[in-house]
Amino acid sequence: MIVRLRRQYAQVLTGGGQLVLLLVGFQSESRRVWIACLAGVALLSFFAWIATVRRWRAIGETPTSQVASAAQGYVELAGRARNHPDAQIIAPHSQRPCCWYRYLVERKRSGGKGWNHVDEGESVASFLLVDATGEASIEPDGADVLVKEKHTWTRGDHRYTEWLILEKDPLYALGGFTTRRVAPSARDAHDDVGAMLASWKSDPPALMQRFDLDRDGKLGFEEWMLARAEAKRRVERTHAELRETPAFDVVSRPADGRLYLLSNLDPVRLERKYFYWAWFHLAAFFASLGAMLWLIA
Repeated sequence: MIVRLRRQYAQVLTGGGQLVLLLVGFQSESRRVWIACLAGVALLSFFAWIATVRRWRAIGETPTSQVASAAQGYVELAGRARNHPDAQIIAPHSQRPCCWYRYLVERKRSGGKGWNHVDEGESVASFLLVDATGEASIEPDGADVLVKEKHTWTRGDHRYTEWLILEKDPLYALGGFTTRRVAPSARDAHDDVGAMLASWKSDPPALMQRFDLDRDGKLGFEEWMLARAEAKRRVERTHAELRETPAFDVVSRPADGRLYLLSNLDPVRLERKYFYWAWFHLAAFFASLGAMLWLIA
């Protein structure tokens, strides 16, 4: 829900909030309404300018790293999108294989004018960014995702829109980079032994068959200790195998709140896009502020 609200707020800033306020002003003959609308346009434009400059600077000032040599922390990576081995992500309405999707479902209003929101969602399953030096797992939850792959179609009185990142698409990622290792703790071992014993106890005949050595139909203290020792040996063996598992790299939302961006657009094009939008919002701010002051005077 937090991600959805954050994205909707960003869409208001950059996707037409100013235009809506201007339309309200044009439909009104009140000078006060015009001043209020222009004040709203100036406010939206100012915050949109800040948000856009933040994105433009993050893209332009963060050097591109390679997966194998990336430092822990905030990084920029560029490669190709791939799914994890033996994993498949399917867009829910088009049924297209992909690495990431977002969808929007709308229903035609009565009278045929406009559309009502019905449903929306997006995938949160991880996928891979692969470059010439290695691969990193991308956790898309919380990311701002900009894509060029968009499809819209109607079926009956419903309209469907999907945004996709496809396998082998160019993939740009700007976010937090960490190398994770599987290292079960003593607490994990204790919990896993308890879980294994609980699983064995759920099947009493098999438990008795294995550990009731004197065949008296119940587990004595020594027999129960034998069962615990066997569970401990199995857990230790499993944890030893996990510790030998190679470390893996992950890109996710930065803990410090900095921009987390994923895109299949060219980074140069992304930077240019935010540069132009920054100037647009700055111009809109000064124009609306000047018009508002003119009306007040």
